[in-house]
Amino acid sequence: MLFADGLPQIDRNAGFKGAVAARAAGISYRQLDYWARTGLVEPSLRSAKGSGSQRLYGFRDILVLKLVKRLLDTGISLQQIRTAVSQLHEAGVHDLSQTTLMSDGASVYLCTSNDEVIDLVSRGQGVFGIAVGKVLREVETSLTDLDEHRSATASDDADAVDELAARRKTRKIS
Repeated sequence: MLFADGLPQIDRNAGFKGAVAARAAGISYRQLDYWARTGLVEPSLRSAKGSGSQRLYGFRDILVLKLVKRLLDTGISLQQIRTAVSQLHEAGVHDLSQTTLMSDGASVYLCTSNDEVIDLVSRGQGVFGIAVGKVLREVETSLTDLDEHRSATASDDADAVDELAARRKTRKIS
């Protein structure tokens, strides 16, 4: 358990449909689709196979989507972002909360310790960093909010169906 601050825990092994993944990552569905088709960030649980099939993204996938968005927002080239995503996958870092992505504006570096961050900055290479743990927490919060919204909407929809059924029943009786 990475965080225990009273928020409901997200099932990190659960799958999320594309629309939910896009909302949680703060990107458009069109971006999500493009990134999946070009292989930038592919869903790890289920990829689309033909018309009508749905991609299924895991928690880590959504985290990577949000990191890609952050890197794009800072002006990093798509080529460098592809390299960074590849490094994340190759590193297989399990404790992402202790990872920082650093950049000098041209390249992206994966730092897994404070010493690596200090070394990079002392060489004058680091311009900005993205604390993966903070982004991870944002994704957890987004997914929790989306789940709560979905639950509230589902109960509202259930009430509406029940009301509709009651009206139909009343009409049949009259």
